[in-house]
Amino acid sequence: MNAPFQARAGLREPFTAFVCDEETADMLRPVAVEHGWSPEKVNMGGLRNAVQSLSVSASPNVLFVDLSESADPLNDINALAEVCEPGTIVIAAGQVNDVRLYRDLVASGIHDYLLKPFTVDQLRETFAHAQSILSGPRGEAQVEKPNVMTAVIGVRGGVGSSTIATSLAWMLGEKAERSTALLDLDVHFGTGALSLDLEPGRGLTDAIENPSRIDGLFIERAMVRANERLSVLSAEAPINAPLVTDGTAFFQLQEEMKNAFEATVIDLPRHMLIQYPHMVHDAHVAVVTSELTLAATRDTIRVLAWLKSNAPQTKVIVAANRVPSGGALEISRKDFEQSIERSVDIVFPFDAKTAAQAAKLGKPLAEIATGKTAAPFVQLSNMVLTHASEEGAEGGAKIEGGAKSLVDNLKSMLSKPKAEAA
Repeated sequence: MNAPFQARAGLREPFTAFVCDEETADMLRPVAVEHGWSPEKVNMGGLRNAVQSLSVSASPNVLFVDLSESADPLNDINALAEVCEPGTIVIAAGQVNDVRLYRDLVASGIHDYLLKPFTVDQLRETFAHAQSILSGPRGEAQVEKPNVMTAVIGVRGGVGSSTIATSLAWMLGEKAERSTALLDLDVHFGTGALSLDLEPGRGLTDAIENPSRIDGLFIERAMVRANERLSVLSAEAPINAPLVTDGTAFFQLQEEMKNAFEATVIDLPRHMLIQYPHMVHDAHVAVVTSELTLAATRDTIRVLAWLKSNAPQTKVIVAANRVPSGGALEISRKDFEQSIERSVDIVFPFDAKTAAQAAKLGKPLAEIATGKTAAPFVQLSNMVLTHASEEGAEGGAKIEGGAKSLVDNLKSMLSKPKAEAA
């Protein structure tokens, strides 16, 4: 279930349906034929028959399941997920007209929910969208786009590292056209899902409590999809009790995401470096986010020294965030660079109006930013892909191609009229 996991799609039956009535079956068969699917794959029996059948046979690429006879659709869909292999695109239909149910079903991993009675055109549109996902970026060979892993680390709370992490993940998905996972490891106060106007779900807390459950299917069910190329794993764990873990769950999540996605962005709180130092061992790039303040300068020095000692193989990008356009700086860029003994790679200007608009719309800052505000996000995406390529990973040529397209996007953004950028 869910869209980004299509590595083995070519080895399965293309389509299977389980319906509750002949009217729905009669509508499905000709539409299936239009897509080159066998009409004989439309079976009677609804969800119960689907669970029984898929428990002893391989899952199809596209699964249509009728929930009309289900007394508890959400629990029944979760039972279906237990027998569905990763990569199956599930389209459900039912008679319950409830927005909350629709959201819960989508969060559980289904692709779409059609309210009965639906039209042939609605069915065609849903199937066409499912087929476009199957032929999308994850349908390509994994070796062509190896996973690029980036850890975004804020040297202090409030420097905007989560904003940068969310925007970077969105850029890698939309502009570099890579299936991307955003892993927000601020378990109690994470904003990865919130900033994208999504419900975080219990996936991350379940993973921490039961590391043995983490596999491809768990990742598929736990991730919340923001769009076709971006999925999020975040949490809002209760603050009345700490989550106790030795870090095994985090390591396993990283491993499964490397297999399932072409890019992984980890929003990594700084205290995690101390508790779980292995979190950056597999990262191609670490984006160290700071502000031009005295306290942030001190902590940038400490974080950079830690990375040099504990993850020398990881490329480091230093980003100065929320830099005002005027001269009201606590510490100048020159003094900051002299103190940390290296140059700042990227400067993100402070744009309160655009940041407020992004928060209100529930969109990444990079998605609505224009002109000078947008340029650093494109530059960061370009640097991440370039550094990953320089590491000599397999498929480097493909990564470089993604970086080149981002350079073109940067030129396009910078050439926009000033009035538009404002």
